[in-house]
Amino acid sequence: MPTVDEIYCKFGFVAEAAQLLELELGTLLFYEEAVEAGLIENPNSSMATGIYKKINKFTLGRLINNSKNKMDSVDELESLLSSALVERNRLSHSFYREHNFRLRAEPDEGRIIMLHDLERMHKIILDAYKAVMLISGIDLDRPESIPEEYQGIKALGHVKL
Repeated sequence: MPTVDEIYCKFGFVAEAAQLLELELGTLLFYEEAVEAGLIENPNSSMATGIYKKINKFTLGRLINNSKNKMDSVDELESLLSSALVERNRLSHSFYREHNFRLRAEPDEGRIIMLHDLERMHKIILDAYKAVMLISGIDLDRPESIPEEYQGIKALGHVKL
């Protein structure tokens, strides 16, 4: 039977996966906008900072929409990203409210239901994250294919690589 601490821990893992998805979409969007602005050939730190600050304010939904508008490869992931957005929003805004008293109720069946829900959410969000990482050429399901400079990502012990 899962403990209260295990539920909190799994919630954190799911939240981390959602933030990793946001980070990677933001990175892809930043790169596209930097290329569009000519910053690769002609670096301009104040322009780059402006792009970064703008993108850093985006919600996951806005990151998805703006990325789809800029990159066909993200547009192809619309269904997967849409599902991840629904789950991330549910995690952040209503997970505990929906599960109400299950966290501390006896017997422990409520926490089993919560854990299964979190595991399902985690899979959906991680699948979206892995798909977005493939756009960058990183296949998280094949750790041997990860370039040397990204080897630190293997340290994510709870992310099954």
